[in-house]
Amino acid sequence: MSMSNRARRMAQHHLRHKADAQLNLIPLIDILSVMVAFLLVYSTEVEVIQNSKGIEIPQSIAQTAPKQSVVVMITREDLFVQGEYIARVKDIEAATSPLIAPLSAALKRPMLVGQATTEQDIAEREITIMADKALPYEVLKRVMQTCTDADYGKISLAVIQKEKPVAAGQVKTG
Repeated sequence: MSMSNRARRMAQHHLRHKADAQLNLIPLIDILSVMVAFLLVYSTEVEVIQNSKGIEIPQSIAQTAPKQSVVVMITREDLFVQGEYIARVKDIEAATSPLIAPLSAALKRPMLVGQATTEQDIAEREITIMADKALPYEVLKRVMQTCTDADYGKISLAVIQKEKPVAAGQVKTG
């Protein structure tokens, strides 16, 4: 049984071009290097705040990102500063003083505060509060009062950025 001319030509063509069928990796390496450069440039703007499973933070449509700051975290049960346990939320609610003594002591530690502070430093010092959205406002108010008392001039409340709502005038009806 003889091979048809077409089958013979195809077989010769495959044999001839077998050497050329190599995978060229250079374009892939170029693409990867561009992606790595892109990620390095844009990942510097992301601030990672240690989160815990015990917190559901509220949402916001604000555009500005917070600067580096001390993080106060309030779950439904406990209060932490920079990840270190400070007090129980039940104890804060039960206390009669508007200030939270253990939080105040933690915030005034030299490690967090640094050297002697001037009024300019106080205005610049930042604290970020991460609070569970189900937390009573009274507890949050006391935490914020304590932060202000401990000479933190800027207090931010950590929120998740929410999609921008559509303004009433932009909705097309009919």
